[in-house]
Amino acid sequence: MGVALGSIKSKFGKSKFGASFRLSSLVGFLLLFVFAGRISAKEHPVPLDPKADPSTCVACHEDKTKGKSVHSAIAMGCTSCHEIRTVRNVTHVKLITTTSHGLCLTCHADKNADDIKGTVHPPAVRDCVKCHDPHTSDNKNQLLKPESGDKKENLCLSCHTTGENVPEKGSRHAALDMGCETCHITHKTGAEPTTENHFHLTKAAPALCVDCHDTKDAALQKAHQNQPFGTANCLQCHDPHQSASPKLMAKFTHPPFADKSCDTCHAPAKDGKVVLTQANVKDLCVTCHSDKAELIEKAKVQHPGAAGDCTDCHNPHASAYPGLPKTDPVNICLGCHSEIADLEKKRVHHQPAFVQGCGICHMAHGGDNQHLLRVADTNKLCLECHGPDTKPAKLESEHLVTIFGGAVKLPDNYFAKVPILPLKYNLGHPVDRHPISNVMEGTDITKVKFAINCLTCHQPHASAQPGLLAKDQKNDSLFCASCHKDLRK
Repeated sequence: MGVALGSIKSKFGKSKFGASFRLSSLVGFLLLFVFAGRISAKEHPVPLDPKADPSTCVACHEDKTKGKSVHSAIAMGCTSCHEIRTVRNVTHVKLITTTSHGLCLTCHADKNADDIKGTVHPPAVRDCVKCHDPHTSDNKNQLLKPESGDKKENLCLSCHTTGENVPEKGSRHAALDMGCETCHITHKTGAEPTTENHFHLTKAAPALCVDCHDTKDAALQKAHQNQPFGTANCLQCHDPHQSASPKLMAKFTHPPFADKSCDTCHAPAKDGKVVLTQANVKDLCVTCHSDKAELIEKAKVQHPGAAGDCTDCHNPHASAYPGLPKTDPVNICLGCHSEIADLEKKRVHHQPAFVQGCGICHMAHGGDNQHLLRVADTNKLCLECHGPDTKPAKLESEHLVTIFGGAVKLPDNYFAKVPILPLKYNLGHPVDRHPISNVMEGTDITKVKFAINCLTCHQPHASAQPGLLAKDQKNDSLFCASCHKDLRK
């Protein structure tokens, strides 16, 4: 191909039709080359009549019509999904749509991820055939494999490693051996940010759990110190799949709970209901966490969510995350901040906003700065992670690193994928000598000539384009021209 392109360049380099003709000819050749390559890859072994009856297909492809689970579209005929093209006695068979996912949506429009609010199983976004056979299968719903069995047999374990690497002294939920469909419905979702919708559960806990675990079992009642666990959310304390601790206990536990000092917070249950040792949840929490109550009350910028009960955001017993959030550190905030949740639809996400947790940049209980930011200066906030002088402290025993003077804890590999800017004297991004902070007047250093900070060019949460550029713009000269007027000429 390199020789061919060289020949074209040589041939048209001296053409009287000029650069425009040379470029269009080259593009045309490339399109023809690519198109021809795609067509030849799908050439049918024998010529077919474009109006061939489905019975002609079945004569060779009878296996596509038989099985325990046959796609209903088979009864509609092969040409409901496939197109036959015959040119000069050469036949090509292709889908009637550009992509297989697009073809599926012509019938299964209810599965279109663009129209679904909530968490969609990633393969269901645009890759149906990653899980389903489009013709027939020995498994329900034409799945490529069943949803049960070991790693070689279980379709789900093709991507998920749940239950595969249980620590030596850990625990594994026996329900895993019953099959993933015991608890999950792959395509189930919903607009409400509930655990049931987020994890595609058949039903919410505890209803899901008590289908198998008898709440009247004496051993279970003793393990829960005779508290009414049958009406509690089991996922507050237990990991539903596997744990590094016995009894599927969650990774992070509240000290009184971990020490089995339940009487610190609970009185004996009455009429099947939980009884606290204080009049209400907040009064109970502040007996130990008075510093948080003082912060909430005296904060210059208050967080309305922190004014409610502590258990609006925190689990009182255990959690999979530090700080004991009721969900994960991202969704615990997005449940209220729907305007930020909507930004998740954009293609490029800022890791703290949609992966690690909002608490990296924001003070959850209240603070002194606008938007509850950890520092008043936007650039200082960003450069805590992206600056050349960032020095996260290591917590070797916990496999964590900390920033903001220890206020924020992060996984020890967090900075492996964080871009560090080669700045010197607030210059050097995105190109050498480019300023990232206010440019002052040359003769009066107290007067700002051009106001600049990280948000001049970047969005803090998400963008439709790489680089999180402002207003979802592309990284090109037009973006730069929004400030550099001379580039518009």
